[in-house]
Amino acid sequence: MKMLKASFYYFRGLREEEKDMDILIQIGLLALGFLMLVKGADWFVEGASQLAEKFGIPQLVIGLTIVAMGTSLPEAAVSVSAALKGSAEITIGNIVGSNIMNILLILGLTALITPVAVQKSTVRYEIPFVILVSVILVAMGAGGDHLLHFADGLILWALMLCYLGYLLVIAKKGGVLPEEMLEGKPMPVWKMLLLIVLGGVMIVLGSDVAVDAATELALIFGMSERLVGLTIVAFGTSLPELVTSVTAAIKGKADIAVGNVVGSNIFNILFVVGTSALITPVAYASAFLLDGIVCIAAAVFLWLCVFRKKLLGRVGGLLMLIGYGGYFMYLMR
Repeated sequence: MKMLKASFYYFRGLREEEKDMDILIQIGLLALGFLMLVKGADWFVEGASQLAEKFGIPQLVIGLTIVAMGTSLPEAAVSVSAALKGSAEITIGNIVGSNIMNILLILGLTALITPVAVQKSTVRYEIPFVILVSVILVAMGAGGDHLLHFADGLILWALMLCYLGYLLVIAKKGGVLPEEMLEGKPMPVWKMLLLIVLGGVMIVLGSDVAVDAATELALIFGMSERLVGLTIVAFGTSLPELVTSVTAAIKGKADIAVGNVVGSNIFNILFVVGTSALITPVAYASAFLLDGIVCIAAAVFLWLCVFRKKLLGRVGGLLMLIGYGGYFMYLMR
């Protein structure tokens, strides 16, 4: 893969007339990277979900953990890869941008298709927890040298372990999945494990290609890594959440639709940013503070929409889409 990319990069920057070809090459590589990310996440989630169902794990817990963590793997792979390559603004931009997109765009679109019921526990605990960890992330970025250090990573990981402990309590109270909720023919365990492994490999390779291509495009068009991370990379890595949430809503599995987005946002901050900070200091530019506030506001708005009726209706979904449109226009100004 690296030899293939190197052969492509040979053609860039030599003469002005080759600039258009370079742009097409980078767009092609970016699309290839996103395709690998989405397909890899799809395989991983399918294998992991089947394995979880085989052991009788409740649907809500599958949405909040396995599906959420699986659909967060693209963000994790891209963010860690970007941090290691010195493209730190892509790391934070990817996470903050993905979390905003997950709620305002993806959940808004899902609710516009069909009203989405929300579990009482999600309203009482998970959504407020998303708000809390979003505030913590902004507070970490606002202090001192605008760097997330090893100690910050430890704090985020400690919170993630607390969250996982809470989910274990839910799992014990939730009982076993009823037989009618299991779809299709049972999958052999070896096939489940194969899908998980192949999905993981595709995600890692796809993230490497996507980060390199996004960075090159930023240089070509003179865009900041912050803008690339908040828009192009965030959208690409949010595709699994989009597909999973819309499909789940259409099938009437609201627990997975909402749980997927809420759980994914929690894992994006605690697992992805936490892991990145443990590996290498992650820059949190002051420009991201406003984006972080938008991220918090989006989560608060979601809670306001659902805390009374435990339902995200079409009006709330439409307002979310309008809100994301306004935020996108701000970024493009």
